[in-house]
Amino acid sequence: MVTPLQPWSARAVNLADHADNPIHTDEGARAAGFEAAIVAGTTIYAYMTRPPATAWGEQWLTHGGGELRLRLPVLDGEQVDCLVDQRTSTISAAVDNETRATFELWATADAPPMRTGDSLPTAEFVLGQSQAEYGTRAGDDSSLYQQLTPNGSGLVAHPAIWPSLANGVFSAHLISGAWVHTRSRIFHQGLAHVGDEITIQSAVIDRFESKSGKRAVVDMHIAANGQPVARIEHEAIVEITS
Repeated sequence: MVTPLQPWSARAVNLADHADNPIHTDEGARAAGFEAAIVAGTTIYAYMTRPPATAWGEQWLTHGGGELRLRLPVLDGEQVDCLVDQRTSTISAAVDNETRATFELWATADAPPMRTGDSLPTAEFVLGQSQAEYGTRAGDDSSLYQQLTPNGSGLVAHPAIWPSLANGVFSAHLISGAWVHTRSRIFHQGLAHVGDEITIQSAVIDRFESKSGKRAVVDMHIAANGQPVARIEHEAIVEITS
């Protein structure tokens, strides 16, 4: 029997990590037509992982996932209520009872293979403490990730690291100004720890126009010490229409 999901709330934090994207600054967000700086979608996602990580634990972190859709902006300091639809296993991130994002959960999911597209340069780096603690710094105070860390090994990374790393690929290769993360399909395949050698292989599989601007969809395969840990289909508005 699957453990029921429980709602959870957090106060949105506009992390300094995202200051290189003008949309996460007051000036840049207003230039793009928003009221004030927008909190990063990966931060909202960090909050939405709290119910499944708490209920389903390591099994979800290594074999589950879900589809994230970012629908409306969340501003710094707003209370985000992660509401649960038990029937559909969907988390809704709401501000003042208005849905800003949804996360359709998969208790277990098989990651599809990478699709053919325009390959981007492979990223290789050592996973740092600050990266692994992204969710904690955003406001998820769960002790689960410390509990899952074996003695003598590095801290287990919060699942918000996967779309955060995907955003890094977009920033490095597809972005020249303000941009907006809109959607991700995230398949968990294993745990990563501080100190692991991370490799990200990426390919642009689609580009298209929308009323909001030019969009790109990228498939990514993420490995830690040569072992798969995540597969992501990541979508963003890479050029905003004013």
